[in-house]
Amino acid sequence: MRILSTHDLARYAMHTIFSLLLVFNFACEDDDHDDHDHDEGHTDADGFVLEDENGTQVYREFEGTVDGSITLSVGDTLELAVHFLDHDGEEIEHEEEEEEEHEGGLSISENDESIAKVEAEEHEEEDGDDHDHDHEEEHGMAIHVIGVSSGSTSFKLQLMHEGHADYTSTNNVPVVVN
Repeated sequence: MRILSTHDLARYAMHTIFSLLLVFNFACEDDDHDDHDHDEGHTDADGFVLEDENGTQVYREFEGTVDGSITLSVGDTLELAVHFLDHDGEEIEHEEEEEEEHEGGLSISENDESIAKVEAEEHEEEDGDDHDHDHEEEHGMAIHVIGVSSGSTSFKLQLMHEGHADYTSTNNVPVVVN
């Protein structure tokens, strides 16, 4: 059996302490990351629906399964409300205060604007605004689809939050312009 010198014991102790600090540091970073994923400001969506101004579902994507498509004529503009779905397929309710506190919104990509322009729009009713109160919601997320020329295209929809996507559509949303 070998007897360790004071110098060897000190080196062994330093290596042990350093190793423990590294393990503890990485464990803390993982905890912080998990807290970030479950932060109140983030949306844990598993899908979304697009509804026309009458509340009729035009398109739905839930856990990768899709139903519907967007069809319009050249020159027409279609406004569609966007509602994100939780893991049960139910609409995720957002409080107005949450929307104001966190930077984000909708992002549209991967579409051919020579066929249809797709624009994201945030709706927020200001105090004193007298909008049509027949709509169920006076604020929320919406997109405008504008028919430019005959043909078909599609687009990817993302829900952005503080510089990153909380949700990205798994399929591109099909658009047909007649």
